[in-house]
Amino acid sequence: MNADCLKLTSYFGERQRTGNAFVADALLDLYGRHEIATSVLLRGTEGFGARQRPRTDRSLTLSEDLPLVAVAVDARPRVEAILGEAARLTRNGLITLERARMLAGDIGPVTLPGDLHEATKLTVYLGRQERVYRVPAFIAVCDLLHRRGVAGATALLGVDGTAHGQRERATFFGRNAQTPMMIISVGSGEQISRVLPEIGALLRRPLLTLERITICKRDGERIGSPAALPGTDETGMSLWHKLMVYTSEAARYDGRPIHRTIVRRLRTAGIAGATTLRGVWGFHGDHAPHGDRLLQLGRRVPAVTIVVDTPERVATAYSIIDELTTEQGLVTSETVPAMRASAVSAAA
Repeated sequence: MNADCLKLTSYFGERQRTGNAFVADALLDLYGRHEIATSVLLRGTEGFGARQRPRTDRSLTLSEDLPLVAVAVDARPRVEAILGEAARLTRNGLITLERARMLAGDIGPVTLPGDLHEATKLTVYLGRQERVYRVPAFIAVCDLLHRRGVAGATALLGVDGTAHGQRERATFFGRNAQTPMMIISVGSGEQISRVLPEIGALLRRPLLTLERITICKRDGERIGSPAALPGTDETGMSLWHKLMVYTSEAARYDGRPIHRTIVRRLRTAGIAGATTLRGVWGFHGDHAPHGDRLLQLGRRVPAVTIVVDTPERVATAYSIIDELTTEQGLVTSETVPAMRASAVSAAA
């Protein structure tokens, strides 16, 4: 299958409720009932929202309400059918609706643009215990992407979601073999195009999405910048920028982890929100794929910080990120239709 799809992403707090249920449970119940092709619930480690309330895993109190990101992907009509209810459930959160290309089944070569500043974001959806020749599939995919010269990849562990329309939720005592996870990778259109058939051959039931993005910085080198945007898209939704900053938890700026410094500085600057997700494996630039290892001192896992805001505030956010990524990290930008969930819910 090679078809247009929509990626619905919701940003909200772990303790946020709707009626008698947590928003996270209600939202994934919705995706399960509608047999959404793939969805992943990701728990952040640091972040804040429009109310500027800090959330972090560094504090026992604040770690009780960590930021969550829920991603749902399916054909356009199926996502549009659940958009109103998803917005109602995440009424105090932020939602984005991104266009993408979905590949599944027998994956052949795909022609992708390869302009100087334009790049492709490839997201691979797979099960947490899925394996390739006795190696965890997420490690095998990251290693393949690294060998093919892709700019970076980060594997993110989900705690709930759907896989090929089937609800798969992590449990404390279960193997959680099919609990969804995702690998986000960034590379030129030519690089991604060449590696797609190889990834398809590695996985038993491959499901991938492709999106166009701009690489702004790579290991301190400025390559591009967030593009100028019109106010709204053809449907009337506001067009915002999404910045994604790929670093490592071991990376430091002035002695502090870069990703935590970014979030703190963005909050001080009045940015609408930011969320950091902890990866379990990955790489960026020329660094070899890595993650947590037994008896290792300090964490070397990848970290991804996501900022979604208006073009005006993103200009401020990008200047802060630019200052803090003078030597390392991968920074990308993309255009997303975004709106406060309360506004979408009221209009639905």
